[in-house]
Amino acid sequence: MLILASSSPRRKELTARLGLPFEVCVSDVDERVCGLTAPDELVRELSLRKARAAAETHPFDIVLGADTVVAIDGRILGKPANEKDAAAMLRLLSGRSHDVYSGFTLIGNGRTYTESVCTTVRFKELTDGEIEAYIATGEPTDKAGAYGIQGRGGLFVTGISGDYYNVVGLPLNGVYTALKDIFGVKFG
Repeated sequence: MLILASSSPRRKELTARLGLPFEVCVSDVDERVCGLTAPDELVRELSLRKARAAAETHPFDIVLGADTVVAIDGRILGKPANEKDAAAMLRLLSGRSHDVYSGFTLIGNGRTYTESVCTTVRFKELTDGEIEAYIATGEPTDKAGAYGIQGRGGLFVTGISGDYYNVVGLPLNGVYTALKDIFGVKFG
């Protein structure tokens, strides 16, 4: 059985696309990572913590943990704290390219595998009105970088280089490949 160590509805939807039976086990871990400033290291560490926490209660399953952040100008943007924070993030992304990092960890069968994936996203120049209207939808509140590419935030994207699903929150090809090649999972 595959165990998804995430409460994210997007990750649940993406995990279902793997075509494997799975359950959700939300892992409540401390997401403060002092000293890690590189986004790829941060998402790998957080995905590892989440997977390890869920693996404690599911020792005979394969556990999948994941984490996603947005990075621009050497800053890491997680989920916004409030609407003001969301507006500041969207202004920072406006008219520019940024990187989205997702880390994922798989634990099972005596193995642990952790990887990070980076995708570059380009935004159109946003007006204050567009930012306010988007924030009013409530969509930015639980998303790294204050936008969801799979929702109305996708209206602002003018280009993408890399794995689209990584920006949504789970790099499907990387997870699929690791399950198949490293963990020996057979796909239909």
